[in-house]
Amino acid sequence: MGQVSVSGQEVYIADNDLAFRSAVASGLETAGYRVTSFSDGPSLLAAMRSRAPDCLLIDLNVKGNSHSDLLGDLGSRVATPIVTMADDPNVELAVSAMKKGACDFVSKPCAADSVVGRIKQVIDDHQGEPSAKVDLTNFRGGDRLTPRERDVLKKIALGASNKEAGRQLGISPRTVEVHRARIMEKIGARNTADLVRIVYSASL
Repeated sequence: MGQVSVSGQEVYIADNDLAFRSAVASGLETAGYRVTSFSDGPSLLAAMRSRAPDCLLIDLNVKGNSHSDLLGDLGSRVATPIVTMADDPNVELAVSAMKKGACDFVSKPCAADSVVGRIKQVIDDHQGEPSAKVDLTNFRGGDRLTPRERDVLKKIALGASNKEAGRQLGISPRTVEVHRARIMEKIGARNTADLVRIVYSASL
C-alpha cells in the first residue's frame, strides 16, 4: 500500500505522564497529524461523543468514568483503532487489552518516536482491508512456525499459561516453554507481551 496522506488526520492521546504525552504529540504534529491530549479518561470520553479521531493512544493506567477501565469504556464500541501502553506489562494484561478492542500494544518505557511510528502504521493499516480475525501465519516469521508451534502460539495468544497450554495440548509445561522460546526467536518478539501484540496486530 502506498503512503497515505495525513492531512486532517487526528490522534487523541490519554496519558498521565505529561512529558511523555507531550513528546509523542510533538512527534505526531511534526509528521503532520493533529493531536489532542488528555490527562484523564472522562475528558477523552466526552470528546469522543462529538468527534472520533483517526487513532487513540491510551495508557492503561488512565481511568475512565467512575474510575473504571478507560479501554473497557471504549473497547469494541468504537471503530477508531486503539493503541495501548503500559509499564512492564505481563502477557495477561496484553491479552486483556487486545480482547477489549486494542489493535496494538506498547511496552513502556519506550522512546516517543517509536510510538509515533507505531501510530502511523496503525492508521495506515486501518485504511486498508482489515482481516476478519487474527491470522497465525500472516506476520513476520509466522511462515517459519511448525504446526505444533502454531498450536502453542494460539494458546498463548488466548492468554493460557504454560501449565494450561500444556494440559490442553497434552504436553508438559516445560515443552510449552521451549516452544514459546523458539516462537519468540522466529518472530523477533522481545517478550511474551510483545509476542501477543505482534499476533493480534496481524488482524489489522
